[in-house]
Amino acid sequence: MTAANPLPQSRWTHYKEAILTTLVGWVPLSVGTVLRRLLYRAILARVGAAVEIRPGVELINADCLELGDRVKIDRHVRIRNIGQNTIRIGDRVTLNRGVDIKMHSGNGGQIEIGQQTAIGPYTCLSGRQISIGRDCLIAPQVGIFASSHVFTDLTRSIREQGQSYKGIVIENNCWLGSGVKVLDGVTIGEGSIIGANAVVTKDIPAYSIATGIPAKVVRRRVNENDTKLHTSELSAITALISPP
Repeated sequence: MTAANPLPQSRWTHYKEAILTTLVGWVPLSVGTVLRRLLYRAILARVGAAVEIRPGVELINADCLELGDRVKIDRHVRIRNIGQNTIRIGDRVTLNRGVDIKMHSGNGGQIEIGQQTAIGPYTCLSGRQISIGRDCLIAPQVGIFASSHVFTDLTRSIREQGQSYKGIVIENNCWLGSGVKVLDGVTIGEGSIIGANAVVTKDIPAYSIATGIPAKVVRRRVNENDTKLHTSELSAITALISPP
């Protein structure tokens, strides 16, 4: 009698993922937090110390996901991967309610969020190459879209022509206001601030304040000698940063 073929490793991994998230993904209060911290080690690439995963979090192909120490993932966050890629979330990162992280199909992609960065509610990260530095503040409903549709062939539908990928880099200690959109191929320099509802289509130099559609630098956080401005000098431009 011939023995049945074992399940392929990838399929077995996905079965474990579905079983565990179904069994303990909904469990409330501290009991659920402890269970998920312990049992999700079987399906995630890494789970650091004191990780807090709230009920209702959706994980798809979670074997690519690495969580640092004291990461907090709020309700209804969705993290999904298609292909052989890596999603790395650093120590003390917070993903607030409804954050959606989507790694597109393909191999060798990486989405990385640096330590002590906070991602606001209902923010979307989508693409193959996204790097967010440490100590960043990402406000609610921000869109970080590291892909673009190809549309050069007029004889074919846009849907059939696929997508291009350049990648997005947001360096350390940046603040993106509510509703900001960051498009593929952009680097936002260290210490920069992007005003609410701005659309970033080009690189932003370090220590800049940018607003508008498309986003343009309206002030620098340093003077002509690249010396940081004092708080009293910055207070006059607070209205440019915050939503009305």
